[in-house]
Amino acid sequence: MICQHFEELPVAFVTFSSRWGTVLAAQSQQHTNPLLWITEMAPEPRDVIWQNLAIQYRHLPLYRIVILVAASLLTIFFVLPVTAVQGIAKYERLKKWFPPAMAVDLIPGLRSIVTGYLPSAILNGFIYIVPFAMIGLARLAGYISRSKKDLNACNMVFYFLVGNVFFLSLLSGSLLDQLGESFSHPKDIPNRLASAVSSQADFFVTYILTNGLAGFSLEILQPGLLLWDTLKFYTWDRGKKKHPYVYSLPYYRIVPFVALCMLIGIVYAVVSPLLLPFLVGYFLLGYAVFINQIEDVYITTYETCGLYWPYIHHYIIVAIILMQVTMIGLFGLKAKPSASFSVIPLMVITILFNEYCKIRFLPTFNQVSVQDAKNNDDLDKKDRLEEENVRKALDAYSPPCLRPLDLGLEGTSSTKPFLSPT
Repeated sequence: MICQHFEELPVAFVTFSSRWGTVLAAQSQQHTNPLLWITEMAPEPRDVIWQNLAIQYRHLPLYRIVILVAASLLTIFFVLPVTAVQGIAKYERLKKWFPPAMAVDLIPGLRSIVTGYLPSAILNGFIYIVPFAMIGLARLAGYISRSKKDLNACNMVFYFLVGNVFFLSLLSGSLLDQLGESFSHPKDIPNRLASAVSSQADFFVTYILTNGLAGFSLEILQPGLLLWDTLKFYTWDRGKKKHPYVYSLPYYRIVPFVALCMLIGIVYAVVSPLLLPFLVGYFLLGYAVFINQIEDVYITTYETCGLYWPYIHHYIIVAIILMQVTMIGLFGLKAKPSASFSVIPLMVITILFNEYCKIRFLPTFNQVSVQDAKNNDDLDKKDRLEEENVRKALDAYSPPCLRPLDLGLEGTSSTKPFLSPT
């Protein structure tokens, strides 16, 4: 492949005359040294990030380690605002740390707003910028496709939310005073976790309501994209012809937040079932909002082909295991040891089921079976589409620097015809 500076790169897209040959070549080791020839299925043409093809393969692990360290530092940095938010939620501690906060009692009803709605609103405000920071880090990881970049950002955002919103809220809320005792008595951790989860039920109800009402309203209004487009138009894009902004569905921003609410609902299904109606309302409202966004607002830049399902399945398994650990602690608090021990086989079954799914279903998402490829080849022969498919592939996987210049529909004075039909 040749880049814009006429430099030959050790990477190429190879087109085969059959899907069967493509699958065999992509899933086979081509050389004794596995780093000399590396083959994989090519992403669809509009999914390719062409500039990342110039990154040498042996440098990619270093890039991703740096990104992982940066994401971990970002997660640690957000400990401060999350801890401060939980301090607001605990009014007695707030008065101890910040005595002027006692003035809240002078206005009737203000205390419930400050300690109830305000912490969730502040937390959502801080968390709003996290997906954009993570997608910025994922761009530097060297992925050759937008889908892999979004998947990596989605995974980082989910674990950031689990660490900072779920666990850190529990630590800052109820476990902080007992943290030393938890480490000195590890057998009591499930009990303390169950106690902390129970005491934070009100906060997570408010968080789901705030995330649903405010988050979905912002999703419909799109104020962030409107401000970003206006800023570009009046700064570095000033004087240029304005084009309406149309973006793809931000999976990295939507999927982790939905998965977090799902995790909260699964954990609190046992501890505080009154949270579930709020969660059902959240999902119904989100369904209505995103059906409209997908149909009328966002454009499709690449087909996901079910790539997000293994990740969502993994998030559900994590939530179920957390729920089962909480159940062990909850039954321990109720002085029912037999019920606590009966949950342990459920955890083992959950882990075994997850391993079975990874063996049985996960390869289907990562690879195309030879049998399916052969069946599709037979259909192409029946419809006489082999040559047409090869021609389309050759035209589609052409580097941007080798494509003809797109001058738009209006054209310029040098491209307008001298004579036009009357």
